[in-house]
Order: sequence, then C-alpha cells, then structure tokens
Amino acid sequence: MSSEELQDTNTEERFEFKKEESAAVRSGKGLTEEVVNLISDDKDEPDWMRERRLRALEHYQNMPLPTDWPGQPDLTQLDIEEIVPYIRPDVDKREGADSWDDLPEDIQDTFEKLGIPEAERKALSGVGAQYESEVVYQNMQEQWEEKGVVFCNMDEAVREHEDLVKEHFMTSCVPPSDNKFAALHGAVWSGGSFVYVPEDVTVEMPVQAYFRMNSEGMGQFEHTLIIAEKGSEVHYIEGCSAPKYGSHNLHSGGVEVFVGEDAHVQYSTVQNWSKNTYNLNTKRALVEKGGRMEWVSGSMGSKATMLYPCSILKGRGASANHISIAFAGEGQNIDTGAKVYHNAPRTNSTIESKSISKDGGRTNYRGLVQISEGATDSSTSVECDALMFDNDSVSDTMPYMEIDESKVDVAHEATVGKIGDEDVFYLQSRGLDDDDAKQMIVSGFIEPITEELPIEYAVELNRLIELEMEGSLG
Repeated sequence: MSSEELQDTNTEERFEFKKEESAAVRSGKGLTEEVVNLISDDKDEPDWMRERRLRALEHYQNMPLPTDWPGQPDLTQLDIEEIVPYIRPDVDKREGADSWDDLPEDIQDTFEKLGIPEAERKALSGVGAQYESEVVYQNMQEQWEEKGVVFCNMDEAVREHEDLVKEHFMTSCVPPSDNKFAALHGAVWSGGSFVYVPEDVTVEMPVQAYFRMNSEGMGQFEHTLIIAEKGSEVHYIEGCSAPKYGSHNLHSGGVEVFVGEDAHVQYSTVQNWSKNTYNLNTKRALVEKGGRMEWVSGSMGSKATMLYPCSILKGRGASANHISIAFAGEGQNIDTGAKVYHNAPRTNSTIESKSISKDGGRTNYRGLVQISEGATDSSTSVECDALMFDNDSVSDTMPYMEIDESKVDVAHEATVGKIGDEDVFYLQSRGLDDDDAKQMIVSGFIEPITEELPIEYAVELNRLIELEMEGSLG
C-alpha cells in the first residue's frame, strides 16, 4: 500500500477491520500450570525461563486483584479464566519472516492497512510487527547492526542473547512480585521486543514495534526489554490496536528499560484498543547517573485502562519526563498517570498529563512522586489538565507525594474545565461548524503531547481523537 493509498484509507477502517483466525497453536482458556508449560514447550525455552514462568504463576495465584483504589476502573467483568493467553499465528518461520513478502497475505494486509511497511521505508531504523502472541516480522537497518545495535523479538533474544536476558528479564526492574498483572504477564508473556544499544552509540532514527490483537477473547502479553548502555541514545515507538468483539480481550504487556550512565531513552506509545479490551500494563525504567528517560503515551479506545509508567532515578543527575494523554468516551474508564522515585541527589522529574472525557466517560490521573531522604537538590513538577465535554463526564486528579528531604523543589498544578460555549461560538463566528470548532480546541489542548511525537504519529493521534469525539471507534 503506497503512502497515497494509505492517506486515502479511512482511519476508522484501518483500525476496526478484523480477520478470520488462523492459528498454528492455541492454548486453552485461563491461567494454569498446563497452559504455562504449553507456552514454554511450544517455544522450546531453556529451563530457567520455564522456572521463572512457574514462579510468576505462583505469585499470580497468591495475589489479589486491586479492588479498593478510589475511583479505579471496574475489573469485575474481567474473567481471566475466559481469556485465551496464547495464540501462535500460522506462519512458516517462528522467529519472524525475513522479508515482508514472506508473510501470509492476510497478515500482510493487516499491517499494510495500519501503515507499518510504509513507515519502515520512510522513517524508521527498524520495525517489528506482532500478530496475536508472536512477532511475525522484524527488521533492523544494517548501518545500526554494524554498530552493535540489536533489535529482535524477545523469543529470539532468549536464545541468541541469553546472558543479557537472564540478567535483566523481570529481575530488578519489574519482578513478578510487584503486582498481580505483572505476575500474570511473567507467567504467560509471549513476543515483544528486545533492544540493546552499545556504549556511546546514538540510533538517530526511531525503532518501532506494532502489536495487533485479532482474535476474540484473547490476551496479549508482549514483553519489551530495552538496554541502553553508557552514553547511548535510542527512541522506541510502540503502536497497539484491536478490533471490537462481543467478548472481552485483555492486554497486559510488560516493559523494562535500563538507562545507563548519561544515556537517553525515549519510549513513545499510541494505544488504540477497542472498547471491549482491558488494558492493564506494567512499565518501568531504571535510570543511572546522568541518564534521561522520557515516556510519551497516548491511550484511548479501551473499556478500562490502568497504566502508570514508572521511573526510578538511581544516580546523581538522572532525570525523567512523563507526558501522557487519555481520552474516555461512553462506558470507558481511563486511569493513567506516572510514578517517579528520586533515590539520588540532583535528580529531576516532570509529569504532564492531559485528559479528555465525553458522554459520561471517566478519566483519572493517579500518580506518585517520592523523594527519598538524601536526594538533595532534586526537583519535581506535576501538571494535570482535564477537559470535559459535558456534565455527565468525570475527571479526577489523585496525586500522591512522599517528600522525605527538605532541600528540594516540588510543584503541582491541576486544572479541570469544560469546553466553553464562548470559545465554540467564537470559532463558529470564524466559519467553523460546531464539531470542527471543538476539534480545534482539543487539538490545541493536546499540542504539548503531539509535538513530542514523530509527525506520522502526531497526525494519527489527532485522527484517532477526532474519531473518538465522533463516537466512531470501538
């Protein structure tokens, strides 16, 4: 599909289409030891990974769901026992096709409609595409491979980069004991991306992974592991989508980022799940001395989202920036925010959250900033802005700060408001109709977010929000 054809493709059509399921292996429903062993057997994993899966399963079975958080999304309709956690699509090569043309036609068509091959040709250092539970295509430009950069799927990384994965996978960053969904993820994870950037190497163009759920009633549990060595730099972009079905789907990904001394990692994600999808993720970065971590997140479409990227600032001068936007329409509860732990002197963090709600939808900023004793001369700034379309919608801000050091700078600001009739009237007097006027107001509201994304993603995010405002998606 050419760029001209892609531009002419209706955005709603690009995300709402679905294909008939074609699976080589499909697990049973629910989370059992038999299911975990089936996944490990099918991947021919080393014993240590199977053991980690089974330990994570034990944690999952012994941990309760979060049910007592103020204003949290309702998870009572989520029945893990009805979720199929593993579907391996019917493709010839388990490690992913070497050429786009080697993929089955229906999978090619899926990702071409989403614009993945076009993006690879024009603007990316590397691209990966996951369909159901497996990465079906992965490619990295030779100029970066020659510098020692690794970009492959996680299943390949377990085999080819075993020592690095064994050291970092769900050990110090996101242990399965962290929360019930991290434990769930650790037991049944499949697919995802592995990125390794050697010391002092800058990857000047973004690398991208796209995750697509196609089958009804499934769970997708991709794992992303990024290791940026001292003085390196990389921008990783993630896209996610799923069509709407009558039964619930579950997305519970895991992300671990290791930011070395003076390294810089940006992790950008635009998630457009359908309104039958529960989106429950655990994402965390460990940032060493002088390192910089940036999270840029856009989340919409799902029935319920609980997403709180976390940065742990371990070394002097480390910094973290969190930028997010959430959109909730009718029947949606989008609960997002950020967590930052300042564990060293002269660490800095900023959190900027923007949310939009309409037709009775609910958005919530839920955040934590902790400045430990001894983290002198550190600073944090939290800004939360909420925009509502009507009196039925809800937006809450729930910041929580633990400040155990006096020699720090702390700032928090929150604003909540409705789209003003006078603003709409002014734009209408300049020739815009009601819908276009509101769209312009929203575009200006989210501009601080979109300007942090590559132009293709910024345009797509604006298109998706426009469709959400119309109630056309999901």
